[in-house]
Amino acid sequence: MILKAFKEKSNQKYINKTLSNRSVEVSSDKIKSVGVLLNDSEYCDYEEIEAFINALGILSAKCNFYTFSKLNPESHNQWDAVYSPKDFGWNGKLKNVDLQNFTDTKFDVLICYFLAEENELKQIAAMSKANFKVGISNKDERLYDLIIDVKPKDFEIFKTELKKYLTILNKI
Repeated sequence: MILKAFKEKSNQKYINKTLSNRSVEVSSDKIKSVGVLLNDSEYCDYEEIEAFINALGILSAKCNFYTFSKLNPESHNQWDAVYSPKDFGWNGKLKNVDLQNFTDTKFDVLICYFLAEENELKQIAAMSKANFKVGISNKDERLYDLIIDVKPKDFEIFKTELKKYLTILNKI
């Protein structure tokens, strides 16, 4: 138990360091690729999110989903990938190569559709090299470039607002 607390503390320090060193340089290019981070205990309607992204004119092949599952990551089979607390080491190290590739991918937009405060979710959002990060949680404003304050069950409102802001920013 004590080691787990120390591990969480070391990863929290890594998140804070990553966020303090983050430079925000949002390009004005149109969106061609999207990464999506989900938490299976809050919202996991893959089809609805994919349909929305396709409606924005982004090809499914350019969309990558990653879902955090704290309890049973083996039970999922429809997402691109599922990760769990076991995929994290000390000081922000990732044990999962696919998860590392996800964070290294330079998505045009990263959609973080979760309210949870798990360090694993925040760490992936912080580590992501995405150009523009969108979230629904305003607990740590350093994580996102755009925050749409809605509950996870209100996906229709999120879709409307995100489309509105992406149009204003000339991204779609």
